[in-house]
Amino acid sequence: MKKTCKSLIMIASLLGFACQQSDTTSNQTSKVPVRVEKVNLGQVTKSLDYNGDIKAEFSVNVFSKVPDRIQSLYVDVGDRIKKGDLIAEIFAETIEQAVRQARAALAAARAQTANAQIEYDRANRLYAENAMSKQQYDAIKTQYEAAKASLEQAQAAVKSAQSSLKDSKITAPISGIIGKRNYDVGDMANPAMPIVTIVQMDRVKIEFDATEKDLGKLALGQTAKISVKSYPKESFEGKVTKISPVLDPLTRMAEIDVLIDNPAKKLKPGMFARVEVITGIINDVIVVPRYATIENTSMRKEKGEDIIIKNYYVFVTENDSTVQQRKLDVVYVNHKNIAVNAGIQVGEKMVVEGQNNLHDRTPIQIIGEDDQS
Repeated sequence: MKKTCKSLIMIASLLGFACQQSDTTSNQTSKVPVRVEKVNLGQVTKSLDYNGDIKAEFSVNVFSKVPDRIQSLYVDVGDRIKKGDLIAEIFAETIEQAVRQARAALAAARAQTANAQIEYDRANRLYAENAMSKQQYDAIKTQYEAAKASLEQAQAAVKSAQSSLKDSKITAPISGIIGKRNYDVGDMANPAMPIVTIVQMDRVKIEFDATEKDLGKLALGQTAKISVKSYPKESFEGKVTKISPVLDPLTRMAEIDVLIDNPAKKLKPGMFARVEVITGIINDVIVVPRYATIENTSMRKEKGEDIIIKNYYVFVTENDSTVQQRKLDVVYVNHKNIAVNAGIQVGEKMVVEGQNNLHDRTPIQIIGEDDQS
């Protein structure tokens, strides 16, 4: 009997210890691990976001005026060229023959004009001495004037043929880079299709459309931050250089140009770019990173229209043991941060990681504290 009682006491003690250990473990596991950050003052950038395609600052299509076969091509895509450099030569045998014929016709016209000049000078003397009738004099004068007109026509024909011959040698109208080449040697040049396209890439531009609502916030000279997929960790800076004075009557939007220095030629025409135009800066304001917030969207009626309302909440620690949910009084929101007027105070600790698992008075375990930059 004594042995049985001792066994029961031992079992009860073990059960009590197990329950106590279970309670301790339960208390530890019920705390939600979070990372926190002290609330500080900072600045929030006001901006407008757009998308657009990158284009060369200047782009020139170079055409052939001579519709004949391409005899030589001296450039390829990516080549750097200077103004006046030879790009291509068009087969010009027919034009060269035309030049020779025009020069021969010019020589004949000059000889004819010289003979007419001699006859005209002789007629002037005879007519002045009354040794020639008015009718004879007028006939010789007319022949001389006709010869001079033929000479002028022959001179113009030579110039035209020489111009056509010059056109068979295609040169660069500007310095730049060959962005596109549409022909190979032996192809028939078509005056409707350019031989090459020359681009200048020391600076590039982005064109995009802005709504009527945004126009009041945009101004010439504003800074723009540009990002492209090719360089995800890099940002490029440009300036707003053009705001269209008129809106498209169909879209009710205005064209905006941003110009970007591109010395390393990283930005290439045709790239898709994201543009963030900086319209202002809010200084000395409480800054909350958007990733620390919980967003809540609701609807309300205002003047008969449905208005979307966005509310932002954060969790603030209480004695580093529990949290309290706070609603933020928002001044401005951009894609990264929120400028806050009220709801939290400088020096408080807000949860920046793990907040999705929290509610009011949830016990927490702080596993890290970040410094707000």
